[in-house]
Amino acid sequence: MKKQGRMKRIAVLGSTGSIGTSTLDVIAAHPQEMELTAITAHNSWKQLAEQSQQFLPRWAVLSNAEQASSVSKSDFAAGTEVLFGDDQIERVASSADVDVVICGIVGAAGLKGAWAAVEAGKTVGIANKETLVVAGPLIMDLAARSQATLLPVDSEHNAIFQALQAGSPRDVKQVILTASGGPFRGFSPAELKDVTPEKALAHPTWEMGPKITIDSATMMNKALEIIEAKWLFNLTSDQISVVVHPQSIVHSMVEFVDGSVIAQLSPPDMRLPIQYALTYPDRKAGLNTPMDWSRSFELTFEPPDLEAFPALRLGYEVAEQGGTCGAVLNAANEAAVERFLSGELRFCDIATSCQQILESHQFDPNPSLEELFLLDDWARKEIKQWK
Repeated sequence: MKKQGRMKRIAVLGSTGSIGTSTLDVIAAHPQEMELTAITAHNSWKQLAEQSQQFLPRWAVLSNAEQASSVSKSDFAAGTEVLFGDDQIERVASSADVDVVICGIVGAAGLKGAWAAVEAGKTVGIANKETLVVAGPLIMDLAARSQATLLPVDSEHNAIFQALQAGSPRDVKQVILTASGGPFRGFSPAELKDVTPEKALAHPTWEMGPKITIDSATMMNKALEIIEAKWLFNLTSDQISVVVHPQSIVHSMVEFVDGSVIAQLSPPDMRLPIQYALTYPDRKAGLNTPMDWSRSFELTFEPPDLEAFPALRLGYEVAEQGGTCGAVLNAANEAAVERFLSGELRFCDIATSCQQILESHQFDPNPSLEELFLLDDWARKEIKQWK
């Protein structure tokens, strides 16, 4: 049966990851309002083919072009065109047949697709922190020129975005990012020296991919969120605070100049912020579990331990300096996390190595996009050689 009415045509970049599959859940729950037009993955072609069979998108893209000879196109839906290569992600993200692009590709690899979507003036759901961490000023300037709409999808910035509806931007005193504290909340620096990848991957409240889970354990995720918040909401670094909130119910807060604090609360479920971005400015009944106000519960907040989790300091330093610092920190962290997961670096080496690479790079306050990509490559190589 043909669907009636004006559908939102959605491209999901990184549809096989945790953000991507949650986005597909939301789309499936709103078949009269949302249509999946494009899906992308890097290597997971069998999962991509299953998504194609379920949602019948126009395009399915595998960014790893080397898979072109080994992928069975017959496993995909008959009406889905299977494409290969990074350039094809940019093609579908900027297509006139796409209204909304959800950017869920983890790491700096997601930047090119996000850039193409913003340049084309799309409504862009930013789920990967790295897009704004690496190229925040350039992305925000491009969005202003192309009249693209940027909507934060990760839970903290989506919470801030919702809370900001309660007042004027000029009346914001500060935003408060909440952090679960990860699996090592309360650990001393000495205890963190013996952390294994297995322990670090056991997050107490969220189900995420391995890279994001390690970032949560080191609190580098919060460092990246500080940088992202600066550019996304046009804040100064001293307008951004972090508090540890282990229940992960309050996703972030905004304090206004009159002393009012507006918070967004919900049980941890990424489908809620994803749906808000896809339905904005409207609200719809969702898939997430609602708050249970019939039972007693406690919400606690505590300051972060900057000695045990020095990555947070790096976030504030990079937010203050801007320029090339975000690209270098992000790339160094991605490479350091890979080495930690493979057993080559200790847990506490992640922040230490990132700081050393950051301090040794040639700073440029106004880099071009090309320069940022070159520094991304440089920082990764430096981390691979770091001892």
